[in-house]
Amino acid sequence: MTAETVIPGPAGNPLVGSLFDLTRRPLRTYLAARRDHGDVVRIQAGPPGLRADFYAVFSPEGAQQVLGGEAANFRKDNAFYDELRTSVGNGLLTSQDGDYQRQRRLIQPLFTRRRVDGYAGAIAQEVKSLTERWRTAPDGVVDAADEMSRFALRTVARILFGADVEEAVAVVQRSFPVLGEYVKDRGFAPVRVPRSWPTPGNRRGLEAQRALYEICDRIIAERAARGGGDEDADDLLTLLGRARGEDGERLDPSELRDQVLVFMLAGHETTATSLAFALHLLAKHPEQRKLAREEARTVLAGRAPTAADLEALPYLTRVLKEAMRLYPAAALTGRRAVAETVIDGYVIPAGAQVVVAPLVTHRHPDHWVDPERFDPDRFLPEEEKARHRYAWFPFGGGPRACIGQHFSMLESVLTLGAVLRDFDVEAVDRRVALSQGVTLRAASPMRIRVTASD
Repeated sequence: MTAETVIPGPAGNPLVGSLFDLTRRPLRTYLAARRDHGDVVRIQAGPPGLRADFYAVFSPEGAQQVLGGEAANFRKDNAFYDELRTSVGNGLLTSQDGDYQRQRRLIQPLFTRRRVDGYAGAIAQEVKSLTERWRTAPDGVVDAADEMSRFALRTVARILFGADVEEAVAVVQRSFPVLGEYVKDRGFAPVRVPRSWPTPGNRRGLEAQRALYEICDRIIAERAARGGGDEDADDLLTLLGRARGEDGERLDPSELRDQVLVFMLAGHETTATSLAFALHLLAKHPEQRKLAREEARTVLAGRAPTAADLEALPYLTRVLKEAMRLYPAAALTGRRAVAETVIDGYVIPAGAQVVVAPLVTHRHPDHWVDPERFDPDRFLPEEEKARHRYAWFPFGGGPRACIGQHFSMLESVLTLGAVLRDFDVEAVDRRVALSQGVTLRAASPMRIRVTASD
């Protein structure tokens, strides 16, 4: 069968194509593209002479080809990753080739299941602070998105830095949202002015970057001055500093900072999104909320959660997976095709910008019955086994799959369990607008009313 070279797609505006749609409402644009044009869609954006083509791939088979089977042909070489790399460094999320392989070898031993399970105590400590604060919330109302962002940031900072939490959290809370908007705006700009130009956007973005670099560099330098931490310290920064390869290779101070920044970004924004939307969905669905609370209260029974509880909370695990289906933190992922290839019967040219979209694939009607409906039982073992491996891929896939998958699930399930053990939740805001930057976020309030259990 001959592959098609003409790929369907929206007509767009004669002057700028689909530029405004991609920058203002990218999620709606990609959802409409699959609905109207199929599993491989060409979307043009930008004015004549500066127009860029994006090839969106929506089928599980296509996503597997890009991220898994032909991953070497699809590189993180697009404008977005260029901007992210320049802003937060050449860490595990953004590095490639030899740099990535070296970093992965050094860091992988720090993310074994046994090592990650050891962080359950830090998670439980932050959950305790969270639930204590919620008991005094005015009118019992909290914003789930804000609260989960603060909680996840404090948790990852505690795991990274140990005792050096408060100042780092304050700087990151101020600076990461600014830097994220800066990366997004420059990544989609038809023309990127030099960062050295004193534009308002450059000044804001570079000041946020400077603040993040300074706090990380200071903590790393202070830790090095103390000999790399206490002998029995197990915070991630100390372990990263001690990591050695077979030939004695190690991360230098700038590489340590790059890894810390990537872990801070990826380790808090993704988990915060999953937790916030899980609470939001349960707050709107009393039947599923009842089942989740019964499991949490039975298993945890008034005590702090531990890593051993993860396997004993299967319904909460299904709730989290369903929340990540509907609202995956990494809703869109871009690559550049090195060589011409064929995906789902269409020729993708060499050099093309290729987008896979978990948020769209996760709602694909060929793979999900009534895809807009919240149903945790989609993730019963027999249901998962029957589906294509890439019908659900919130952690990516292939050789670049997220190294922190187990940590994210451990933190999310234990936190959700502790919250539902102590509180009933009810939605105040039933509809929530979405925003796509570095990660998926709520663009409007996500308030829930929390009522302490008897």
